[in-house]
Amino acid sequence: YNDALEGVISHLESQSLIEEDQGAKVAFLQELADKKGNPSPMIVQKSGGGFLYATTDLAAAEYRAKTLQADRLMYFIDARQSLHMKQVFCLAKKAGFVGEHVSLEHHAFGTMMGKDGKPFKTRAGGTVKLAELLVEAEQRAADLLAQRETTLTPEQQQEVARKVGIGAVKYADLSKTRTNDYIFDWEAMLSFEGNTAPYLQYAYTRIQSVFRKAGARDESVAITIEAPAERELALKLLQLGEVVQAVADDAMPHTLCAYLYEVASAYMSFYEHCPMLKEGVDEAVKASRLQLCAQTASVLSTGLGLLGIDTMEQM
Repeated sequence: YNDALEGVISHLESQSLIEEDQGAKVAFLQELADKKGNPSPMIVQKSGGGFLYATTDLAAAEYRAKTLQADRLMYFIDARQSLHMKQVFCLAKKAGFVGEHVSLEHHAFGTMMGKDGKPFKTRAGGTVKLAELLVEAEQRAADLLAQRETTLTPEQQQEVARKVGIGAVKYADLSKTRTNDYIFDWEAMLSFEGNTAPYLQYAYTRIQSVFRKAGARDESVAITIEAPAERELALKLLQLGEVVQAVADDAMPHTLCAYLYEVASAYMSFYEHCPMLKEGVDEAVKASRLQLCAQTASVLSTGLGLLGIDTMEQM
């Protein structure tokens, strides 16, 4: 937004919304005044002519509202930036960068903590870089997968390790209530049991394995619900739409994570109690159950896709 910053200042000056104070250009926001009535100062240009995050955020808000025609702007930013976001939202509306109909929302999040209960750091005490974290996640996933029996080629194993490792880190973050702090724990996030990405990815691959063993199937077959485990799974699958809507309304992705975990758990119960490929299973029942498997795979793939997590045919 660098090219738009001079225009932001000019626009604010033309509306008399900023004034010079000790060489800097400042908006004094009475709407955010403290208990003594002192307005909240928001610097938009430093005395040396440099711009700040505030200036860039105003330009970004205008671009999103006017060029992208967005009617809801959601900012997922550290809780400690609360005042900054209030100032940006207030001035953006006052200056007309954003129309009154546009919803400006700051969705704060908590801190990722180490096992010692303090903000997550490297052993040397520095900030952990995300790129390094993802490289380590992939390597740890590869080490875990190497312990499992597989028919995959080394290249396929590497690809699976990448999807499992990166998926595990994303899911560990998104599956926690956004506003809470959480403990960063490699073993927990890479576990193939419990509410983790590897568990959900594995549930998806198990369904693909069923399809490979079943061979060709008629995808036009209607699903018939008879067994309790079938009913439980089917009812859970029908909730996808309302869960996605709830995530959109509340900006709480952990709701979708919890739902996908419930879907995977319901599928595992269905798989145990409702045989499909055993001898003696009626063909109509088999076809119906395979359709239920297909719907489950679709929901898992869609849900994980919305979270930015890849699925795979084999693990």
